[in-house]
Amino acid sequence: MLMPNTSASEAISNAVSPENLRLYEVQKPFIEPLLRWGRLWNTTLDILFYDVGVLTSALFARGMVINTGIPVSAGSPTHPLATLDLTAQSNPSGSVIVVDSNLAPYVCKPVLKMSEFFEYANSSEGRGVRTLTVTGVGSSAYGSVAFAWDASLALGEPVAAIVPGYGLADVVSQALGGWLGFEAYDALQSAMQDFLANFAPTLAMMGRDLARSTPGRETASTGAPIFRYGSAASDDVHAILENVPRISRVIGHSKGALAIENALRSLSTDRTKTIIVHTFGCVISEEVPCKGYAQYLGLIDVLGSLNSSDNSPEYRPLADHSTNTFIPLSLQVAKALG
Repeated sequence: MLMPNTSASEAISNAVSPENLRLYEVQKPFIEPLLRWGRLWNTTLDILFYDVGVLTSALFARGMVINTGIPVSAGSPTHPLATLDLTAQSNPSGSVIVVDSNLAPYVCKPVLKMSEFFEYANSSEGRGVRTLTVTGVGSSAYGSVAFAWDASLALGEPVAAIVPGYGLADVVSQALGGWLGFEAYDALQSAMQDFLANFAPTLAMMGRDLARSTPGRETASTGAPIFRYGSAASDDVHAILENVPRISRVIGHSKGALAIENALRSLSTDRTKTIIVHTFGCVISEEVPCKGYAQYLGLIDVLGSLNSSDNSPEYRPLADHSTNTFIPLSLQVAKALG
């Protein structure tokens, strides 16, 4: 079983001065509601981009309902079923969630510390986890789990889903860059995180507990986290691939594909040659030698085309950017992986 999670406060590195830690605790009640609101907005967007209907229906059939934190009407019925918490409140700072469509509890409790996930994934208990999934811009736990569910259904095995932390750098980047120009989005996000880390370290720590928990994590002189590989998601992918050699497949959608590309560039050739890469809605460069690439870009996916540079996919289905199978002409992730 996955190890119990530690609190967010315990995830703060000892490299941060006591004065900064005290200021961090003072600022949390004022900053975290903003980050949770941003995550809640992304949870709503995930309904458009990810297969949340399939996930919700499958879990309901297994006696479980999902709490996303999205307000419901006063007259909505309550359910005497187990509740899976995928709210912004429960995942504001990033996590890794293991999803297994074939085995209860189907969606494991989020792991908030990288070291705990490494220990689990490298143990005999986690030997079945060989696939890592990464979703797009600011995606919440709801969308991340739905995307991983599709992968688990197709592959018939458990899948680890990254839910990157959501910090102030994400808020600024998303407000200014939206979803256009993934490369520019990463550059803006990284620059903003560097600025905060050097001049407002306590603000830079907000929403970055998962990233900060990675052993050997690079930090600014203040002790606050900075991005080494373009974004929090890229750093998370790199850390997992570097520390869990058993994982041999990575699957990304939209900006999650770019996170995979950035992470692969910083790994050794010996490691990348063991990895199969699948991308949906964004085509990345195949200059890094991997075991194989399978990239899908819909013929009517304008957003994906804008962010794929001159890279060519292996597959061009008649589809748009969404992977929600309840939407006509969406990318069929489970079918493609099956």
